[in-house]
Amino acid sequence: MTNEHNPKDNNFRRFEAGETPDDWELTEKIFDADHSHKCPTYIHKTPPCQGSCPSGHEIRGWLAVARGMDKPSEEGMAWQQHAFNKMIASNPFPSVMGRVCPAPCEDGCNRNELDDFVGINAVEQYVGDWARENNATFPTAGVDTGKKVAVIGSGPAGLTAAFFLRQKGHGVTIFDEHKELGGMMKFGIPGYRTPRDMLDGEIDRIIDMGVEVKLETRVGTDVSVEELEKDYDAIFWAIGAQKGRGLFVDDWNETENCVSGVAFLDLFNNGDLAATVKKIVVVGGGDTSIDVVSVARRLGHISDEAAKPQSAHAVMGFTAHDVAGSASREGVKATLTSLFPIEEMTAAEHEREDALREGVEIKGGVMPLSLVRDDSGRATALRMAECTVDAKGIPTAVEGTEFDIEADLVVAAIGQSGDMTGLEKFDNGRGLMNVNAFFDMEEHEKHFAGGDIVRPHLLTTAIGQASIAAEAMDKYLTKGKYGRKRPKVDVHHFNLLNELSSRGLSPVEAVKEGIRGTDGADFAVHNYEDRSASQIIPADELFLGYFEYEDRQARDHKLVEADEVIGNFEERIQVLNEEQTVKEGERCMSCGVCFECDNCVVYCPQDAIFRVKPGDRAVGRYVDTDYTKCIGCHICKDVCPTGYIEMGLGD
Repeated sequence: MTNEHNPKDNNFRRFEAGETPDDWELTEKIFDADHSHKCPTYIHKTPPCQGSCPSGHEIRGWLAVARGMDKPSEEGMAWQQHAFNKMIASNPFPSVMGRVCPAPCEDGCNRNELDDFVGINAVEQYVGDWARENNATFPTAGVDTGKKVAVIGSGPAGLTAAFFLRQKGHGVTIFDEHKELGGMMKFGIPGYRTPRDMLDGEIDRIIDMGVEVKLETRVGTDVSVEELEKDYDAIFWAIGAQKGRGLFVDDWNETENCVSGVAFLDLFNNGDLAATVKKIVVVGGGDTSIDVVSVARRLGHISDEAAKPQSAHAVMGFTAHDVAGSASREGVKATLTSLFPIEEMTAAEHEREDALREGVEIKGGVMPLSLVRDDSGRATALRMAECTVDAKGIPTAVEGTEFDIEADLVVAAIGQSGDMTGLEKFDNGRGLMNVNAFFDMEEHEKHFAGGDIVRPHLLTTAIGQASIAAEAMDKYLTKGKYGRKRPKVDVHHFNLLNELSSRGLSPVEAVKEGIRGTDGADFAVHNYEDRSASQIIPADELFLGYFEYEDRQARDHKLVEADEVIGNFEERIQVLNEEQTVKEGERCMSCGVCFECDNCVVYCPQDAIFRVKPGDRAVGRYVDTDYTKCIGCHICKDVCPTGYIEMGLGD
């Protein structure tokens, strides 16, 4: 029976001295004369960081590169290039995602059980920025297949699909109604969070693979769906959800100074909004709502009464033309409201803290009831009440708690849907598109979809969906079918055979007859099992006592105070340097695969476990076992920090 332990106690031992598990009946179950039936088997499992990542990043792999464990196979290659190559195997936007992804991978990190998560985003940002600064390129396009794919939309899903499809050799044409590529990465997120030079550089790498681009072209209006079906072998819909949902209050659609968060950010990111109103109320609680109030505080309010808004967007504030020559700005009173308590809002904690520091007032546990309008029909306030939220997410107002928040502009950031104008036949009734597990729109031959138009979520989710869709489209285009089901743990798995092949260590062709055992053979990978497609390794399978407490190499964060926020559009999160990045990589516990600690070699009483010869080593094949010496004592399993060793029947 295992002893109780404090997750933060790094002296945790699986068993106390003299203690044995109830299911260990050593003499009866293990020993047979002078040999053992249970010997070390190296079991590869998916680490929880990767299992928590919607894009399926092989995070453990590029952290192994940062720490120096996995060295480039190509002589003279910088380790950053090697790490970059591993990153883009699943995500072509490491610089962007290292900045804006809320990092569910870090929430899942097993190191949280010891001290603090590994700064995965920080390492990703460093490598992504290094790649941009050193002009790292993407793989060349694959051999031309003669097949053509139309990608509708150039956000994270559309560009990711184009990237993977070009790698397979398919012709790709991107259609986008905007004048620039980028989708929600560019028009939905402020530039101080996604620096435009970094974003454009990562987009350019994809286009340079030979992707054709048709901008300011809306499918369904400028080009018909029927034309696409005639000219292309497959179509991938990645049009996003750029139509914001309004509040469920009377007169919302008829009130001109009530808008969606998507519309507000689109106007700002297009460079068409230079200042906003004096009092803004944003209803939401997610990342979009935080972006709206943060942008509003930075823009400020023009106090010069002579500067009158002239544009069609005057409802939101002043355009650049309106305020030309005017430098007099005042702070904006920005209020953010959420159905849920502040600590339960879906926006990242550090984003909430930044907003509060920058002077945003946040009210949690409240719901909108109605608009307060003047005689002209403009909203002058939003009537709210405290609320409770049931298990289904349905709020109920608490009677007698009503109050008004004065507002010149009310913004709803409570959800989005797609603009289905001209695409009505694909509408599932909710302004979205239906797909199966392969992101195939089964009711529409050769149509696939991914990203927010399927389910509004994170950028990394859109990237992961596009990766799966591109794989399915490739099989559809080349074989006419894509399979029956996806893996239970659907990520970009570490593949030992590919690793061995990249280093010229692939097993030789197997002999077909008379085979018994593989421990002395060179035609198989001995005592190794890959369970990564079905199992994620938890912290309780690691030997946490091996690891020492180490502070995380946290990125510097430029803190902007309320009285400094107007006009401050500098990037807040600063990149680590190389030394810090390497140290952070060394904090990775390499859950589920060997990281060459030598514990099993040192502690094996029979000298049965040995290091693989240097010329034959690869990630995952650093140690091996001589089964003629092993007595099945389990010591190697107990001292393995990463949980890579399990005891199994060996031959």
